[in-house]
Amino acid sequence: MSEKRATLRLDKWLWQARFVKSRSLAVALIEGPGVRVNASRIAKPGYGVGEGEGLTFALGERVVIVRILALGTRRGPAPEARALYDDLSPPPPPPDLSRPKREAGGRPDKQARRRFDAVHSQTLD
Repeated sequence: MSEKRATLRLDKWLWQARFVKSRSLAVALIEGPGVRVNASRIAKPGYGVGEGEGLTFALGERVVIVRILALGTRRGPAPEARALYDDLSPPPPPPDLSRPKREAGGRPDKQARRRFDAVHSQTLD
């Protein structure tokens, strides 16, 4: 007789592992863009996941790939949540340094306007 495998709802596991802030956001992630479990798209929040399965999903601009190491019993602190999975995601691309940074500020202050007017009034004369 085969033993029954321990599983946990997918939405609950994503919440316990701290990928989303609430279970309702986990449901929205699963039903919306979708989550893949072992390369199969899952659209049901109640799908049972277990240890050793791989999850792939998008969080913002990032694609997250994890392997479930443990199911967990509660939503604990971040170090406890990180122990639930092994992160296999590719590293983020390096920042684009070729674009010039925008200078701080925005609108000029009174002194900057006066300097601007002084320089440009001389060129108009």
